[in-house]
Amino acid sequence: MAQDFLPYGIHVPLVTPFASDGRLDLDALAGLAHTALDDGAAGLVALGTTGETAALDPDERRAVVDTCARVCRERDAQLVVGAGHGATAAAARELAALARVPEIRAALVTVPAFVRPARDGVIAHFTRLAADSPVPLIVYHIPYRTGLPVDAATLRALGRIPGVVGVKHAVGGVDQDTVDLLGDLPPGFAVLAGDDVFTSPLLALGAAGGILASAHLATGRFVELVDAWRTGDVPRARTLGHHLARLSARLFAEPNPTVIKGVLHAQGRIPTPDVRLPHVAASEESVTGALKELASVEQALREEAVR
Repeated sequence: MAQDFLPYGIHVPLVTPFASDGRLDLDALAGLAHTALDDGAAGLVALGTTGETAALDPDERRAVVDTCARVCRERDAQLVVGAGHGATAAAARELAALARVPEIRAALVTVPAFVRPARDGVIAHFTRLAADSPVPLIVYHIPYRTGLPVDAATLRALGRIPGVVGVKHAVGGVDQDTVDLLGDLPPGFAVLAGDDVFTSPLLALGAAGGILASAHLATGRFVELVDAWRTGDVPRARTLGHHLARLSARLFAEPNPTVIKGVLHAQGRIPTPDVRLPHVAASEESVTGALKELASVEQALREEAVR
């Protein structure tokens, strides 16, 4: 398995658009993918949480991956695909199936959910997966979904496993482990922000980019944020960070991806705002609030640019 991949920049974890009859709208999905890349995203994530992966059947998941792979092949962009399972053997089978798609650069794999293994079990899980996977792994650390917090020392141990190239860091804030991890990263191991509201602080601490559902909207502004921190333009980075954090808060006012889908539908970019149960569509109030915040962000940033 090759490990000549280091994730960087903004990756958009694409929603799965549904037509009015409930079927996938793959043309709309391709449109979202092209627009994200047009606006500067480094890559795409297929079958992430934002894509409602758990609500898709195997044929639908395959169609989503194939559509995203085609766009990334045409655009020479990075493609990361969500995979994984609470059981190691099942996760290994999911990863093995990715070999059929040569455009996939890495797999986003959650820390085992629900079963809550010990620290040594987490390390053994990723060691086994990385050894057999056809693509490098990005650890998806999201304890408020998995039920399993992983400390900085364990994440560093995972980062030293050959074939593990990064972590999507989504712990619901910036805690001591976050600071410790970013202060002492293993070589060839990247941290990607995964909690949209906290993207700017993580970039300030040294994160390489982010996998951000909010980047469906104002994609170019999130790219600017990464570039501002990377080049040391602190005033610009702070301004962008505060504005984009407010936008992200609006977009996550109800369970992801309901508000984002509502906004994309209002913009005419997807045919319906529909989500699959157990999600229900976002309220009109949340969608309207997000649209107003998006307009406010753009207006404020334009005004500041001419000062």
